[in-house]
Amino acid sequence: MKLLLHACCGPCSLEPVRLLKAAGHDISIYYANSNIAPREEYAYRLATLEDWAKSEGIPVIEGPYDPTTWEDTAGRIGDAALADVQAARRENQPAAADRAESGRSAPADRISDPYEDASLRADVLSVDPARREARCRACYRLRLEETARVAAEQGFDGIGTTLSVSPYQYTKVIEEEVCRAAEREGIEGVFEDFRPYYDEATRRSRALGMYRQNYCGCRISDEEAAAERAERKAQRTAAKQAARVEHAEEIAAAEAELKQHRAERAAYDKKQARKRAILKSLREQAKQEVSE
Repeated sequence: MKLLLHACCGPCSLEPVRLLKAAGHDISIYYANSNIAPREEYAYRLATLEDWAKSEGIPVIEGPYDPTTWEDTAGRIGDAALADVQAARRENQPAAADRAESGRSAPADRISDPYEDASLRADVLSVDPARREARCRACYRLRLEETARVAAEQGFDGIGTTLSVSPYQYTKVIEEEVCRAAEREGIEGVFEDFRPYYDEATRRSRALGMYRQNYCGCRISDEEAAAERAERKAQRTAAKQAARVEHAEEIAAAEAELKQHRAERAAYDKKQARKRAILKSLREQAKQEVSE
């Protein structure tokens, strides 16, 4: 089958392309990812994908980069979900109202360190999972409909996507949207759950030295990834502090023992140094008496 394969990035393309080619498909890659922000990130992922695809002899077609349309669809859903969480917090914690933001959520580059804003971290992580899924569905739909439209225009038999290699995506939703977009254009939807090959894709991409991003692509996913990393770090710090409190007596005893050992060692070293100084003085005195 002449297949137009939607790809989100280079690393996620490795195993899907290998498997689909082995199944006999004639593949061209379509890079339609208006969700990716900022633009520099979009361009860097595209360059990584193109470099690898060129080495494999696979054509890459770049779709239009239209972040405004993404904001008006998936972005709007994500912002509304976060705004509702923030509104609920303001209602439950009036004292925090002055600190809460209204309207559109903060761009990712404003979250330099989520540790500095625990309330923001909590807001991002408290978004209803169903509304997060709805945001991702809108994002998938936007990109896959674009892929299917181009496929039909350019004579492809069907479409597929590399998105399903990631265990962090909504696999069933991706399948539904691939089939929906393909049916809409009268072509075939080719879906495969590539998640079992994620580890191999990770290994291969690292071996090739490919750029590997640490968030899905959109500004909201960047916030979520940053918040999740910060939360894990906070949990590790809290666990260490709790363990220190729980074992405070043992730790204090161990520290006291270490301090005593160091003091005894210092006293011993001082005593030995004094002995060496006396012996040196006696040797020098003996030498002087012999010379006289």
